[in-house]
Amino acid sequence: MAALILPSDWIKNWDKSGKNEFLQFCQDLAGKPSVHEFVKNLQTALYELCWHVIQGNLKVDVAASLLADVMDLRDDLPSVLADVFCILDIETGCLEEKHKRDHFTQLVGACLFCVPDGVLKERLDPETLESLGLIKQAQQFNQKIVKIKTKLFYKQQKFNLLREENEGYAKLITELGQDLSGNLTSHLVLENIKSLIGCFNLDPNRVLDIILEVYECRSDQDEFFIPLIKSYMCEHQTLCHMLGFKFKFHQEPNGETPASLYHIAAALLQHNLIALEDLYVHLLPLDSNIVEEHKKVILEAKQIARKLTMVVVPSEKTEDKEKEKEKEEEKNEKPPDNQKLGLLEALLRIGDWQHAQSIMDQMPAFYATSHKSIAIALCQLLHRIVEPLYRRAGVPKGAKGGLMMPLRNKQAPRPAESFDDLSRDVFTMLCYLGPHLSHDPILFAKIVRLGKSFMKEYQSESRQDTKDKMGPLLSCFLSIADQVLLPSLSLMECNACMSEELWGFFRLFPYQFRYRLYGQWKNETYGNHPLLVKIKAQTIDRAKYIMKRLTKENVKPSGRQIGKLSHSNPTILFDYILSQIQWYDNLITPVVDSLKYLTSLNYDVLAYCIIEALANPEKEKMKHDDTTISSWLQSLASLCGAVFRKYPIELAGLLQYVTNQLKAGKSFDLLILKEVVQKMAGIEITDEMTVEQLEAMTGGEQLKAEGGYFGQIRNTKKSSQRLKDALLDHELALPLCLLMAQQRNGVVFSEGGEKHLKLVGKLYDQCHDTLVQFGGFLASNLSTEDYIKRVPSVDILCNQFHTPHDAAFFLSRPMFAHQILSKYDELKKAEKGNRQQQKVHKYIAACEQVMAPVHEAVVSLHLPKVWDDLRPQFYATFWSLTMYDLAVPHNAYEREVNKLKMQIKAIDENTEMPLSKKKKEKERCTALQDKLQEEEKKQLEHVQRVLQRLKLEKDNWLLAKSTKNETITKFLQLCIFPRCVFSAIDAVYCARFVELVHQQKTPNFCTLLCYDRVFSDIIYTVASCTENESRRYGRFLCCMLETVTRWHSDRAIYEKECGNYPGFLTIFRASGFDGGNKVDQLDYENFRHVVHKWHYKLTKASVHCLETGEYTHIRNILIVLTKILPWYPKVLNLGQALECRVHKICQEEKEKRPDLYALAMGYSGQLKGRKVHMVPENEFHHKEQPVRSATPGTLQNGPGNTGKPAATASANSGKGKEGAVEDSDKSKDKSQVAQKTASKSSTAANKVSSSNGNSTPNSTKGSKEKDEKEKTTKEKKEKKEKNPGSTPEAKGGGKEKQKEERSSKEEKPIDGKEKMPKADKDKRKEDKKDEKTKNDGKSAEKEWSKERDVSNDSKIKESSKTEKNAGAGNLKSLVPRSEGVESEREQKRRKLDTHSSPSHSSAVKDNLNDLKDTASKHHPNHSTALSKSKEKDDEKKDSDKSRDRSKEREKEDRKDRKRDYANSDREISQEVKRRKDENGMNSSKHSKSASPSESPNSNDKDNSKRSKSTSKDKSDLAKPEKTSGGKKESRHDKEKSEKKRDSTGAKEDKKHHKSSEKHR
Repeated sequence: MAALILPSDWIKNWDKSGKNEFLQFCQDLAGKPSVHEFVKNLQTALYELCWHVIQGNLKVDVAASLLADVMDLRDDLPSVLADVFCILDIETGCLEEKHKRDHFTQLVGACLFCVPDGVLKERLDPETLESLGLIKQAQQFNQKIVKIKTKLFYKQQKFNLLREENEGYAKLITELGQDLSGNLTSHLVLENIKSLIGCFNLDPNRVLDIILEVYECRSDQDEFFIPLIKSYMCEHQTLCHMLGFKFKFHQEPNGETPASLYHIAAALLQHNLIALEDLYVHLLPLDSNIVEEHKKVILEAKQIARKLTMVVVPSEKTEDKEKEKEKEEEKNEKPPDNQKLGLLEALLRIGDWQHAQSIMDQMPAFYATSHKSIAIALCQLLHRIVEPLYRRAGVPKGAKGGLMMPLRNKQAPRPAESFDDLSRDVFTMLCYLGPHLSHDPILFAKIVRLGKSFMKEYQSESRQDTKDKMGPLLSCFLSIADQVLLPSLSLMECNACMSEELWGFFRLFPYQFRYRLYGQWKNETYGNHPLLVKIKAQTIDRAKYIMKRLTKENVKPSGRQIGKLSHSNPTILFDYILSQIQWYDNLITPVVDSLKYLTSLNYDVLAYCIIEALANPEKEKMKHDDTTISSWLQSLASLCGAVFRKYPIELAGLLQYVTNQLKAGKSFDLLILKEVVQKMAGIEITDEMTVEQLEAMTGGEQLKAEGGYFGQIRNTKKSSQRLKDALLDHELALPLCLLMAQQRNGVVFSEGGEKHLKLVGKLYDQCHDTLVQFGGFLASNLSTEDYIKRVPSVDILCNQFHTPHDAAFFLSRPMFAHQILSKYDELKKAEKGNRQQQKVHKYIAACEQVMAPVHEAVVSLHLPKVWDDLRPQFYATFWSLTMYDLAVPHNAYEREVNKLKMQIKAIDENTEMPLSKKKKEKERCTALQDKLQEEEKKQLEHVQRVLQRLKLEKDNWLLAKSTKNETITKFLQLCIFPRCVFSAIDAVYCARFVELVHQQKTPNFCTLLCYDRVFSDIIYTVASCTENESRRYGRFLCCMLETVTRWHSDRAIYEKECGNYPGFLTIFRASGFDGGNKVDQLDYENFRHVVHKWHYKLTKASVHCLETGEYTHIRNILIVLTKILPWYPKVLNLGQALECRVHKICQEEKEKRPDLYALAMGYSGQLKGRKVHMVPENEFHHKEQPVRSATPGTLQNGPGNTGKPAATASANSGKGKEGAVEDSDKSKDKSQVAQKTASKSSTAANKVSSSNGNSTPNSTKGSKEKDEKEKTTKEKKEKKEKNPGSTPEAKGGGKEKQKEERSSKEEKPIDGKEKMPKADKDKRKEDKKDEKTKNDGKSAEKEWSKERDVSNDSKIKESSKTEKNAGAGNLKSLVPRSEGVESEREQKRRKLDTHSSPSHSSAVKDNLNDLKDTASKHHPNHSTALSKSKEKDDEKKDSDKSRDRSKEREKEDRKDRKRDYANSDREISQEVKRRKDENGMNSSKHSKSASPSESPNSNDKDNSKRSKSTSKDKSDLAKPEKTSGGKKESRHDKEKSEKKRDSTGAKEDKKHHKSSEKHR
């Protein structure tokens, strides 16, 4: 190192260059900035230079002069050189060479002038100093050093304490206590204090203690004492110990620490004169004790809550409890002194937030602020911080308020000038404050107003990047609302103003944010704070008290109490109220009325609580029987409707909830939407409308509102506007419609998989009804533009959104009407012409323009072949019109106008009503009257225009490229049936539309065929309906029957409305001798026969449904029957059949299914009331007595009608069944003529099979049957050759025959029940339970056979004429028909009636195909006229033989069975008649005891056995049965059939279930 710094050549050439280089080197080192580097290198250089001197390489004087020059470079160099000398002194003292020591001494002596003596005395050895002459003696010097050190470090100075030096301390106190307002500063006082300490030898620590004592007394003089203490004190720890000692002095029992001590401790902490950690350990209580206390408080709160919610039993120890309460109160009155909280409060008062926050962090959450003083101190600090921002942005217009001055000390948090500044301290402080902001409502309002101001600024900001920057602040405000504002509101007592203030802030949030806040408030907040736990329990307790006493009479006072309670804790209160409403629905009305004292925030919370209650996953939405919706859900739905209508609550959340449930495939909650729309918009959906209401619903909006609903819901304008706005603002109108339309099928196929059928039906109805109601609301409340903008076209609805067609047209229908009217108005304005004709043309032009795109759109909805028969124009017209377009309900308008006139009259007569109110009410009624009359006039003009339009369109409606039959099928399938069950008004519309199409004389539309298809078989349609659909279907049938009954009632009406109309043409293709088509109009009498057939068909279908035992079949048919009661049954015997069967249902279902029992009892009562309006069959359709020779054999009604002698036995067997039925009484005789011949009833084939099955014991009869079968087969073959397959149905006849027996089996149970009622009555009158049923059957047979004997001859004579009339009653067959074809048609009809096709429309279609088929097959049978006389003789013989046989058979039966047949003739004839319809499978023996559905099976078996051998004979056998309606029945055959049935009775029970399954 020495070589590097001081090279040896420098020493060698010292004088020449070495000296200068060394000096230059030292100068360079002195110029460097780094002191450390300079000192280190310079020390080394000086050391090496001195070492060369000691070595003798350099002279002492030369080195000394150089060192003197170097010393001038810097001021600290003498000290550096002294350090070098110190090192060399030690080193040279150890050397043995004395000359080196001498050289060192000489060098130091030469340098004394540049190094001070004092420095050398500090660092050199005393011996060296002595040799240099700086001290005299080294030994004395050492002794002196020891003495000085002892004096400095080991001698204790004595200070005087207060008691020892009163004067000094008195002067000190005087000095500190003087007036500080002048120019006196802490510096001057400090100097005086030092003087006093020195003068009186005062203890410095005691002086500091006195300074603190005086500061405590003058705690407002922070600016003086803090600098004084800062200047005086030397150590922080000393001051901290002194303060700790002061705090410990007050920690004795019942000690109270003065606030001034807290203040000076806080001030010293704020100015960092002491550390919080050092002082905190001196304070009590310990942190562990605080935690224990907090836990104890929580536990106590929970115990109190538990006690309040428990059922309290009166106790005898009430005095003890009171004493305990007093003790608790005393404890609460004297809380232990908590020094940490006192210090915290003082810190907050002076604004030292950092230290305060540190203390609060040591404690449990919200423990500190749960003390009121702490909370208020923190609130005061917040006031000062937010003051500038509040003045700038939060003060509402016109509001005044006291200004809050900011804190003067600089260490306090800075006031907030902008919203960003809030996130610095304010939000943190609020979070520490939590629910205890309730102590300062003013600060609460300020924070809320600042939040409101921020939200307005946030929402008005258009730039997205700025909004993103404001996002964190938004989150902070939401957190504050959740953690501070809402909990604080819970602790405020009845502060409605704060609630309204908070709503002003909250309403700026979307409902999703608000509901999230309410959810946190309700479910989490109350569990986080002990105080809130108590508040929750108290609120529930108070709510129970109020709800127990709430009635309709005390709504007002109870409402006020509810209002007070709700201002602070709405979530808890509403949760309890809703739970009560779910149990007791009679509370709904008083609760709704009592909610009028709520604040806006409370209404919003109520909406949330309702939604939460609805969405409760723990509650089942079905009752335990899984067939009905739970009552709690129904109650909540009713509450929703009432509350949302009456009060201005936001609907968006509720509507979105329903939408989300639908998206999830759950339709239960549609009940809510239904109630809300009904209450808010006044649109009521019910299928229980009266006729008057239904009529009113076909008018305009005003008429609907006045007369169309059960409850007159008035003043719905505001509420419906709110509902509309909610739907449009949140874009929920169309989604709800589409989801409901899709969910209808979802209920059945997705949702209803595991649900009870009854519940599925209810859900389907609810979904459908709500869709209709909601669509009606949108149509009547949305403006044209809004509606058109939101609802897409029909094809898009169906193809893209998969909306069912009926729903799609339902949604689009108002749009079409709007568009047509607006286009019509445009055209009217364009060309001003007042003539009615011009207006009509303009209207038609408007329709064409609007509907043309619709015609194109509907083409995609169905397969192309559909449009071969129906035009898209016709399809669109049907679906786009409503009852409003077809007819004006003049009666309804007149009725409502009269009501208003009566109201005006009543107002005039009311003397108690004030004049002003009278005037107001009269004006209202008059205005309504004018509106109704104007509306009626407007509708009348509209209907006229529509009818004109339809008149022009009708020729292009139906193309009928295939057949009229196919056209009707498509019309029913695609138009009528889907729409008639859509709504009650649509059911009426469908019936009226059919009538209108008929009245318009529409080409290719067969009215008769259409009605026939509707009435012929309603089983499948009824079975597939829901409850509400069956009501609508019943209403449709009622309207159809009304029209038919009107035509049936009067020949003049019929001739006028149907006589020359194309819908009543009957066309037959002749295939034979005359070679042409005959076109004929159905005459009035034949029409009456057809109507009777329809009534019979309805009876048959009804009885079948009632007998199935299936819940839906029975319920639906009872509903349908109730609906059509005004027009059906009209015929006495059909009414009796129904009455009997319904009575049986009443008996069977009384215990099993009470709802069916109620329906049946209701219908039964009404049916009995209608009995007086029923007429005998001969009055219902008049039949002239026929002349036998006038009617061809094929249409004769007698049993021997075949005209073939060989067939006599077979005919007699047929007579055995038919004769008794037809001759049961006169009215029934005529009824059956129409039923069997004119109405083309499906029973002929059954009758044939029954005769086949029951004639086996008679050998002669069997041979005759064979001959007859052979003959008929030949005739049939001849006819087939003459008319080979004229229609597709004819070609398919053979196949249908093969299915004959199956279909007949299905058919038989239906007819078996038709004639039961009287039999049941007689049964009860006659005998005991077991014997009654059989005896009654036989006695009835005997009685009726006597009657028949008397009238038999005359009836035989007249039968041919009757048959002719009956034949005319057939739908198309007005000419003679061949027996083979006749039977084939009947077999097809039978197959149709019982075919298990799932759709009614297909059954109707097949049914009418058969009608057309038979019409095309029939041709005049010229050979029958030649054999008339022969047939007459045969008939007489057959009747005589049959009478003889039946008498003999009766005698044998009496002997064998020992029974009395005295009074049962009538019963047997009824029974046989029924058995004939069932293919003769019910024996009289089992007619009463066995279930009607069992009866077909006995002969089914026989028929099936014979079917192999006699299939070719069936058509021939059908012939006599088809035309034997008016002939007499052989008693012998009846007895024969009874015996046969007895033998097969055991088999009937086994087959019962199979047959009933087929019916299902």
